[in-house]
Amino acid sequence: MVRRVSDRHLRLGIVCYPSVGGSGVVATEIAIRAARAGHDVHLLSYGRPARLHEAVPGLRYHEVQVSGYPLFRYPPYDLALATRMAEVHEEAAIDVWHVHYAIPHAVSAWLARAMGARELRFVTTLHGTDITVVGADRAYARPTRFALEQSTEVTAVSRFLADETVIAFGSRKPIEVVPNFVDTVLFAPGTQGRYWARADHERRIVHASNFRPVKRVGDTVRAFAQIAAELPARLWLVGEGPDREHALAIAADLGVADRVEAPGVKNQHELAELLADADLFLSTSETESFGLSMLEAMSCGVPCVSTRVGGVPEVFGGTGRLVPLGDLGAMARAAIELLSDPDQHRVVGEESRARAVAEYRAENILERYLALYRRVASGPERHPVA
Repeated sequence: MVRRVSDRHLRLGIVCYPSVGGSGVVATEIAIRAARAGHDVHLLSYGRPARLHEAVPGLRYHEVQVSGYPLFRYPPYDLALATRMAEVHEEAAIDVWHVHYAIPHAVSAWLARAMGARELRFVTTLHGTDITVVGADRAYARPTRFALEQSTEVTAVSRFLADETVIAFGSRKPIEVVPNFVDTVLFAPGTQGRYWARADHERRIVHASNFRPVKRVGDTVRAFAQIAAELPARLWLVGEGPDREHALAIAADLGVADRVEAPGVKNQHELAELLADADLFLSTSETESFGLSMLEAMSCGVPCVSTRVGGVPEVFGGTGRLVPLGDLGAMARAAIELLSDPDQHRVVGEESRARAVAEYRAENILERYLALYRRVASGPERHPVA
């Protein structure tokens, strides 16, 4: 069956996790920007997304309620989500659903369709750990493969992740690479000057993440301790997560606790201000399919030093510095070099900003998603890959 969707506004359903991780941030920004462009958007999650701070005309948030029935050891969020998706699909006549993260969101979309939500078409966007960590778990590998096959279209945030998905699951469904994006107006270079313009010449280094084990934030602190032994420096740890307190404990053990701070950042405006005032971004991740926080730093003209993993080389595109995973000495040396040479620092910062503007502007990536939504909504109803 072929549906006709002209240039009229779209009715979109978007599903994401509410956390500050890349998938939740990108999904929420798509929802906000699509609504401001005149489309009707319904955003579903189990909690209010971190970047949904205020009411947006055209955007309606639906919190998915999960029953605490005592028989269940673990509340079945996937079932509750499927039910809510089916309800919203029928009530709002959704043209296209966009689910971020394969498990459980894509499975819930399939279940909503199987329960009778007619012509439910959905795009699944892969963000990284849904394939490299969750999808690699034997308990979730088969559902992940099934979710990909049932999706109307599949996108990935980097070529690395698209290739990893094919290798891991033998997927025959085409995967379109649509990268993450950044608001280059909000995330812009600051006006206060870098370390060489400060009276104390203190180097301000930042790490921002969800502080999960895969981020190896302890390595960030250890690399910083080597930097701080050579240069006046301060480390800002931005974000929340299970390893945050452990990272602060490592700082105390290494004797740099007085130079490590964990500033509370309430929204993206405060994050942009902090990044614009930084001199360097450090990432010690074990795997990183994209690296949204690094892109935001690049947009602020801040040089980045990262482990050479996953999709990070794609994002850098020759800017920034890449070091082997676990080689903290190499990371410290790369950072010290940039933080000791204002001319080199200035060039890398300008190149990083230019790449962010040229390749990852939010307006350009949103247009790609809107074109995809129209194609999915107007095209023939797809049957899953056998």
